[in-house]
Amino acid sequence: MANAFGGGTGGPESDSSTIRSFFMFLERLSSATGLLGGLVALLVLGSAGAAADVTLTHVHGLAWSADGARLFIPSHHGLAVYENGKWSKAPGPAHDYMGFSATRARFYSSGHPAPGSGLVNPFGLIRSDDGGRTWKKLGLEGESDFHLLATGFATDAVYVFNHAPNSRMQSAGLHYTLNDGLMWKKATGRGIEGEPTSLAVHPEDPKVVAVGTRDGLFLSTDAGDTFRRLAAGQTLAAFFDLDGTHLWSAGHEGKPTLHRIDWKGGSAREVALPPLTEDAVAYVAQNPARRDEYAIATFKRSAFLSRDGGKTWAPIARQGQGVDRREGPQASKP
Repeated sequence: MANAFGGGTGGPESDSSTIRSFFMFLERLSSATGLLGGLVALLVLGSAGAAADVTLTHVHGLAWSADGARLFIPSHHGLAVYENGKWSKAPGPAHDYMGFSATRARFYSSGHPAPGSGLVNPFGLIRSDDGGRTWKKLGLEGESDFHLLATGFATDAVYVFNHAPNSRMQSAGLHYTLNDGLMWKKATGRGIEGEPTSLAVHPEDPKVVAVGTRDGLFLSTDAGDTFRRLAAGQTLAAFFDLDGTHLWSAGHEGKPTLHRIDWKGGSAREVALPPLTEDAVAYVAQNPARRDEYAIATFKRSAFLSRDGGKTWAPIARQGQGVDRREGPQASKP
């Protein structure tokens, strides 16, 4: 197999007609770059800013605020926010956010400026210290739009996959910065097979990074220079638990799957999912204030919350339609 970070093509598709059909479905939802994680959210809002109607046509990420009070979904038209059982548009510019990722105190993103903003397109790397109200440029504006971007929760390490060289990266592939883009380092990426679909960074160790591809889940402990296969099969989403010990991996092997893996010991526990018809998990997020609370977003634009570590799930969006709900007992079980 060609190395995914060396510009090669992805591995062969599964012989299963179910999997082929599913990837055709994913490709119809994907962005122009072909990345499976490229989903967009469109908000239709009332004049007062409360959500008269919320339609999630695609999604570009999933993250909680540091205090655990708000769940953010980045979009083509700003940030959608779910708070106290209600959807609304978060304060801040209506940019087209791509590769959105959160750390303990900051949001990082790439993407494109809102029409009429006068900002350079694309963003390169940007950072917000105030929950998305304002953003600071960190370089590569006008050059790169990172659809695969991930951060370390406690370290602010930023890893990106770039598709073409730019003024700071001499070749395509996996790169990382530990100082907000002042210096970028190239990761060799030896051992990865297949086209990358997802990216995750350890919350406390900036050298530990995971890459998901159509051919498996791969883990590196040396800042992306060498990888070992942690799991086989298509990996559509990857997320490091904030405990630093576990890695969440979503896929589709005849049915949607979600696993919580002890990445050092190798043991894995399958997490029961709510009913998903011809769908799969695209993003996973964990509440930093209440760590038994998780959120998932799917390729068919549904979103669910769990407050018991993934045992039960309550819908907050169904196939693109936001569900406003009062806080209380979970209403949906796998």
